[in-house]
Amino acid sequence: MPNSPDVPWTEELQGRTVVVKFGGNAMVDPALHHHFAQDVVDLWHAGLRPVVVHGGGPQISALLDRLGLEVRFEAGLRVTTPETMDVARMVLTGRVQRELVGAINAHGPLAVGLSGEDAHTMTAVRRAAVVDGRPVDIGLVGDIVAVDPSTIGTLLEQGRIPVVSPIARGEDGQIYNVNADLAASALAVALGADRLMVMTDVEGLYADWPHSTDVVGRLTAAELAALLPRLASGMLPKMEGCLRAVRAGVGRAQVIDGRVPHALLRGLFAEDAPGTTVVPDEEGGPPGPVAQEDGA
Repeated sequence: MPNSPDVPWTEELQGRTVVVKFGGNAMVDPALHHHFAQDVVDLWHAGLRPVVVHGGGPQISALLDRLGLEVRFEAGLRVTTPETMDVARMVLTGRVQRELVGAINAHGPLAVGLSGEDAHTMTAVRRAAVVDGRPVDIGLVGDIVAVDPSTIGTLLEQGRIPVVSPIARGEDGQIYNVNADLAASALAVALGADRLMVMTDVEGLYADWPHSTDVVGRLTAAELAALLPRLASGMLPKMEGCLRAVRAGVGRAQVIDGRVPHALLRGLFAEDAPGTTVVPDEEGGPPGPVAQEDGA
């Protein structure tokens, strides 16, 4: 049972796989980091099968700055030179993943860390980017084209909690930096997950940013597809990942505010779940307000 007593509990998701993208403030705030690790363990004890995909943007940028290397983003994605790739690989798998595995394992021998490189779990190709109608070279940024979920599936069957770094290998042997939101989406699809939970540093998808901070509570895949070209770059990969997931069979995708303690439990189990929920088109339901841009 969850440690947070005011979160309604349900048996609906017992035995189901939930893929969680861990990022934002919760990665760098010690208290939020602790709450997140506890939430993941609570899910495991309640009979769910959590899989965590983590980002590491702030930590990568901090080390790049210390090394005097450029920090630049295009279309919401980090421009990744070979030098940047070395730093990203080191930070993601050598630091961030280790810290998260350790935080979860403080509650028991549950978490196992791996990278998308391991056992060719994720295969990527170089991703193209377009900004203002023109192609932009963003370097060694990958888009996942294949996922082999067998290693993660085996860990889940053994009762472990996989913690995955978003690094992937190409068929040509090149290593790619993959956006963690899109990596989580691809894994959720390959694992047949019931939910994709994406943690961020805002309340959800804003309906009319910057004129309003009203959040779109719920929208269908078709509604989201129509909005993507107008979204600000920070939220774009998150909502793209949500759209890909629900269109490929994931039950629903949710964007939740990682600045709130126990956001993961509240997003999954509160009757009026905070944040933005994306559902398949056939699920329908009353549409939310028409979103313009977000403030991520």
